[in-house]
Amino acid sequence: MSATSPATLEQALEMGLRNDEFDKITEILGRTPNFTEMCVYSVMWSEHCSYKNSIKWLKTLPKDGPHMLVKAGEENAGLVDIGEGMGCAFKIE
Repeated sequence: MSATSPATLEQALEMGLRNDEFDKITEILGRTPNFTEMCVYSVMWSEHCSYKNSIKWLKTLPKDGPHMLVKAGEENAGLVDIGEGMGCAFKIE
């Protein structure tokens, strides 16, 4: 397989993408992505680079209260008072 060969749905699934994501990539490009493009999308949309899979858990974290020094979303990351004059920032890149 060459880097410019059209990617397949099976390859997309092996890379951790879903059927609908493969369809979305095809829609964005206006054609079937090649293998290299599929690899790039797989990395861009992976859990390491995106929070598509963790957003439901992040939404369960507190956003306000006496322990919050900076609310999540105010300055991008939330800052939680962990005591003794220390805080902990939580941020997703």
